Amino acid sequence: MTFTTRPTLEGTFGMVSSTHWIASQSAMRILELGGNAFDAAVAAGFVLHVVEPHLNGPGGEVPAIIATADDPAPRVLCGQGPAPAGATIEHYRSEGLELIPGSGPLAAAVPGAVDAWLLLLRDKGTQSLEEVLEPAIGYARHGHPLIGRVSTTIETVRDLFESDWPTSADLWLRDGRAPEPGSLFRNPAYADTLQRLVDEGRAAGGTREQQIDGARRAWSQGFVAEAVDAFSRKAFRDSSGEPHAGLVTGADLAAFAATWEDPATIEWQGHTVAKTGPWGQGPVLLQTLRLLDAVGQPEALDPSSSKGIHAIAESLKLAFADREAWYGDGDVPLETLLSEGYAAERAALIGEQASTSLRPGSPDGRDPVVAAYVQGGARTAGSGDATTGEPTVSRTGVTRGDTCHVDVVDRWGNMISATPSGGWLQSSPTIPELGFCLGSRMQMFWLEEGLASSLAPGRRPRTTLTPTMVLRDGEPVMACGSPGGDQQEQWQLLFLLRTLVQGQGLQEAIDAPMWHTTSFPGSFYPRETEPGVVIVEDRLGSDTIADLERRGHRVRVSDPWSLGRLCAVTRDPESGVLRAGANPRGMQGYAVGR
Repeated sequence: MTFTTRPTLEGTFGMVSSTHWIASQSAMRILELGGNAFDAAVAAGFVLHVVEPHLNGPGGEVPAIIATADDPAPRVLCGQGPAPAGATIEHYRSEGLELIPGSGPLAAAVPGAVDAWLLLLRDKGTQSLEEVLEPAIGYARHGHPLIGRVSTTIETVRDLFESDWPTSADLWLRDGRAPEPGSLFRNPAYADTLQRLVDEGRAAGGTREQQIDGARRAWSQGFVAEAVDAFSRKAFRDSSGEPHAGLVTGADLAAFAATWEDPATIEWQGHTVAKTGPWGQGPVLLQTLRLLDAVGQPEALDPSSSKGIHAIAESLKLAFADREAWYGDGDVPLETLLSEGYAAERAALIGEQASTSLRPGSPDGRDPVVAAYVQGGARTAGSGDATTGEPTVSRTGVTRGDTCHVDVVDRWGNMISATPSGGWLQSSPTIPELGFCLGSRMQMFWLEEGLASSLAPGRRPRTTLTPTMVLRDGEPVMACGSPGGDQQEQWQLLFLLRTLVQGQGLQEAIDAPMWHTTSFPGSFYPRETEPGVVIVEDRLGSDTIADLERRGHRVRVSDPWSLGRLCAVTRDPESGVLRAGANPRGMQGYAVGR
């Protein structure tokens, strides 16, 4: 028996895996009260706003993939808000900007997370808004033990809060300092916001669904939209070093609604793998699986051997190069990008030595175009400040934090994978009446015309958030995902290779040594590229590391338990047995179930 840091949980009633134990247990409580997987996921999502505020918030976004017991065909829930109506390239250029800032009001897209969670509850849930929000309201009003990483994050941005973001200082600082780890932290303003959504929904009357729609209107057309509109017009210093006002208006919130969409899928190793569309980076995983098949060598599927790591890393570089050239909220040649023929053409580029070039392909004979900003190869625009980028693993492998993730499966066979993020406490000044801030996802856009991810009003930023669902013979068998920005697809890929190909259990695959490459343009300000770099946990072994270096990889060795943030749940359609595993790194993620 292989030692694992925790058991792979097994049962038949329900399973939850998330990035914080309080969110996992809050979701399990909903299952115990008779709710389904979607009720439970909504409860967890709002609790994550409270207990992981440095990683996500109501001003952020959430994509999810679901399958229901009645209809196992996977569906994507898009809670990624678009660029506001006033967000034009000309506006940013007139402010003297080459890149969209990584923080501050000018970096905010239209908030999408809350409307998406409420749409999920309305369409697929069974419980009332009051029931699923009770845990989040309770923890926001009465307090929760603050995890150490929240305290560290607050202390890191304390000077900024005190000098330039006073509303954030008022909420997050205690006597001029970050709250102590383990101390009870309360956010009564956010508790009031949630309670008012419940009250206004109830006042709308009618059915459960009509009351949820009443709460959605209060968010997008009522008191929340009014507060966002007024606060967004104020200028605050951002990562550019200069003060700028935001662009999100009440009209932008009123114009947005979360949507249901078809997923991008491929058939692979006897399974269907489902991802979001190319408005996010989800198809990178699918392209990489196709490339590995085209390589045609069994050792290419081993993420722990030097031969396998080389093949996987080189395949990832090609897929991420295509992400840079082709992905966005527009005309994307996705069918060709995911085709076996295109993968075979691209796989021929993989040699014995590591590539240090950005090599996008030409699907359907179209010429690839990438931003002029990255055409020179390695690009380091400076380290920015403590507010910039997704709070994830640093270039050296040091952990600064993550996005969030939650997976749930219930006894009826409903399943969901969701990756909430954005709107973290250091992304933008706190809106005092609401108890939260806006996000910074606009930094995914380029301020250059003619690119797949060029900024345009109403266009969704090419998000890194990327949940995964796996089906076998048309039945959902796995929901998984990971925080980690540009690493999300990479860590999930290694996990899927270990479970679907090598037959490892959930916890064994999650615990196994992780690695990723940074040899492509980053999605977050300052959009850095590190040609040929592979970052590995040192548990990978000195011989493997040395062989990778002989193959031309620039290997950067990280701490033994520093990379990877996987959550996962599974269901065996034949027996009904449910399983769950969670990441031990950071001592925060947790799986529960029975």
